[in-house]
Amino acid sequence: MAAAILALAVGLAALLVPADPASANIYKMTQAAAESSFRATGQIYWKSSGNCTNRYNSTCTSFSQINNHTVFGTKAFRNASGCTITITGGTETGHKIMPYSHGNGYKVDIAPTTCVNNYITRNFRSIGGGKYKSPHGDIYFDERSNANHWDITYYDIH
Repeated sequence: MAAAILALAVGLAALLVPADPASANIYKMTQAAAESSFRATGQIYWKSSGNCTNRYNSTCTSFSQINNHTVFGTKAFRNASGCTITITGGTETGHKIMPYSHGNGYKVDIAPTTCVNNYITRNFRSIGGGKYKSPHGDIYFDERSNANHWDITYYDIH
């Protein structure tokens, strides 16, 4: 009987452990939770051309299903840089579909400002093609010439 209970407990524990231990602390956030987290940090704002947050409308800026580490990474960037941040793209439709994509919760677009531009180009390592790599391994892609924003991919927990 004890052996059967132990086997059941081991089996149940296996169901609770993620297959990829690196993803153990990654979870999806709701629009409201992400907004609240950004507001609590201060000086993080968001806007959309459609003045909306619908994930299925490309003119909106949505945080629905954004990864918690993307929110935390954006907050860490704001705190380290001291810059005011305006998010112009989140998880809404209309972006390329890739594993580390907007729709999968890994990316945000932020508006360029002198403060943001200078902080990224002076503090992160250029890896070519308009891309800069932070010490955390996140990629800041300068898309100012064609889309007027920084496309940021957060790969890691901060």
